[in-house]
Amino acid sequence: MGLPGRYAAPPGPSTLLPPAARATSFVSVPDPRFFSGQLLLALPGIGDPRFERAVIAMCVHDEGGALGIGLGSVHQGMSVRRLMAGIDLDPGSTPEDAMVHRGGPVEPQRGFVLHSQDYAGAGTLAVGDLWALSASLDVLKAIAGGRGPSRWLMALGYAGWGPGQLDGELRRHGWLTLDGAGAGPLLYETPAEERWPRAFAQIGVDVAHLSAGAGRA
Repeated sequence: MGLPGRYAAPPGPSTLLPPAARATSFVSVPDPRFFSGQLLLALPGIGDPRFERAVIAMCVHDEGGALGIGLGSVHQGMSVRRLMAGIDLDPGSTPEDAMVHRGGPVEPQRGFVLHSQDYAGAGTLAVGDLWALSASLDVLKAIAGGRGPSRWLMALGYAGWGPGQLDGELRRHGWLTLDGAGAGPLLYETPAEERWPRAFAQIGVDVAHLSAGAGRA
């Protein structure tokens, strides 16, 4: 598939898992001025139905923009095994219960795998020492063959922001951030529909006490 924008070769037409970038790997180093390596949590009343109850693993955020993978909901009825079969890839040892997440509204036919850092392939983006993002068919082949990352999630699409856009949204309304350190259980052991309330619980917030007004300045 190849990572979008300046982190990979310019993408061609939007297709499921297009060819990997030529570079072997990339590194996104968390910077305290930005939010790479953090989870972006939608507040009630965010005002955009595409991001209601969103939990976004931020993979890139710098002066040039931001990219994250949404993990707060899945495509109902779309398992990773079914997706693999649809592209003529033998699912092999892929777990039966692995579902495809709604990664975001940008390029919703493009596939991404967010995973632990015990795997790296062509074009893999390492986000500090927290998680990694791969976007090539090779990672799915590795998963099917039992050679992939020990922990992983599959998503279609991503959430993307232009230069300064996310920074402005964070100042105005709608988002809360959570440090990604120690987020493994939330990412890999928690059902998608439970990640949003559990993420807030980690910072001592009961979502039942949040009002829609909390999402606006």
